[in-house]
Amino acid sequence: MSRIGKRPITIPPKVQVTVDGTKVSVKGPKGELSRQLPSNVTISQQGEILTVNRCDDSRTSRQMHGLCRTLVANMIEGVSKGFERRLEIQGVGYRAQLQGRNLILNVGYSHQVQIAPPDGIQFAVENNTNVIVSGYDKEVVGNTAARIRAVRPPEPYKGKGIRYAGELVRRKAGKTGKGGKK
Repeated sequence: MSRIGKRPITIPPKVQVTVDGTKVSVKGPKGELSRQLPSNVTISQQGEILTVNRCDDSRTSRQMHGLCRTLVANMIEGVSKGFERRLEIQGVGYRAQLQGRNLILNVGYSHQVQIAPPDGIQFAVENNTNVIVSGYDKEVVGNTAARIRAVRPPEPYKGKGIRYAGELVRRKAGKTGKGGKK
């Protein structure tokens, strides 16, 4: 049995969970999320504890067991605490700023790149070089951060670009000699 799938999910206070067959709806102080789970897993609620069980021992049921438990746990954590991804901008003259809710990036192009946040996502900028993407849906937060990073991914020679906080960029040596063959 899946070790992750076996773990029960505790529901924090101020969070309401509604289970309707395979549809799970979670409402909390940060927002509201709902998700349709596959038919080969079942969810049961006893008081403040949710458990995810699989219907049979087929391969797809075993694969979905831990995944569905993690998805429901992330929904509950998102509406109660929220998620955030941090990005760092490195490069001379590279910077970010907020204009209303939109994020404006100056990352070496001839124009500024403007990114509008999806619903439920907020941007914050620290020191013109650190961008914080926060929201209550982990999937949307991660996808938005990946979209921002894709504007100018870090390059391997000088390390310039947008990277996740703590991301290690492997550097290349570059050219060594000046002269060619004569």
